[in-house]
Amino acid sequence: MADRNKRLDSNAPGNFYVDATCINCDTCRQLAPLSFEEIGDYSAVNRQPQDEQQTHHAYQALLACPVGSIGTEHNDKPRLQAAMESFPLLLQDGVSYCGFNSEKSFGANSYFVEHPDGNWLIDSPRYIKHLVEAFERRGGIAYIFLTHEDDVADADKYAAHFSAKQIIHREDSQSAPGAEWIIDGEEVIKVNPQFTIIPVPGHTAGSMALLYREQFLFTGDHLWWNPHTRSLEAPTRLIWKKWTLIDSIRKLTEHRFEWVLAGHGDRVHLSSADMQAHLQALVERRTKGNRAP
Repeated sequence: MADRNKRLDSNAPGNFYVDATCINCDTCRQLAPLSFEEIGDYSAVNRQPQDEQQTHHAYQALLACPVGSIGTEHNDKPRLQAAMESFPLLLQDGVSYCGFNSEKSFGANSYFVEHPDGNWLIDSPRYIKHLVEAFERRGGIAYIFLTHEDDVADADKYAAHFSAKQIIHREDSQSAPGAEWIIDGEEVIKVNPQFTIIPVPGHTAGSMALLYREQFLFTGDHLWWNPHTRSLEAPTRLIWKKWTLIDSIRKLTEHRFEWVLAGHGDRVHLSSADMQAHLQALVERRTKGNRAP
């Protein structure tokens, strides 16, 4: 829980605050961008919530924070409970953001897909009773798709509870020793007509994306939306191989999708044509004035 004695001076006066345990993972800024902002090395409350919706989003951020750095001077239990019940947060067509980001994955986002042939968990949130019960009500979990080694978090606990099959690339498989389905190489794998596994090495040797219904692309730390530049972005540091990463971005131009659902960084929903244009622009930015050795 947040400690008001560690409340950052950069917070705006008022009920919500961030304390000095913040790891600046961006979770709160994604959920409540009108209230939280990056200030120095931390997130902080740049403006107190102004209405009911903003207050709801701030409570969602409080719950999702992986290290419990967000607190309130005066807690509103009914609003906190409403925020709790909003997770998993439905995005569209049975695809939800889980919330309750894990410190083990430095606050990475995770997602849940409801499907009649078995539900999918993409990367892992914290293992908590609320989510376990929510997943149970929706039919459990059949598959846990792990985009790369950094965002495994509590996947093994969810796998054990739901008898789910974990999927990870061999190059990153040391992070999930209990995984039942190991992906090899860089070939695209059509799991069924609606799910496609796309290896995208670069950030790590075993990074993968999952494409669902040619509409939702789960990208881990390979690709995300920058709301400030209004563009797609990819890692510039902590990269296994730079030119392999660029080739992996280029590979995604062969697929059609409307959502980018990232582990770190913002999610975005655009038309398929606009998404392709942003992908091409990203490749051009990364290759302009450079060439592979």
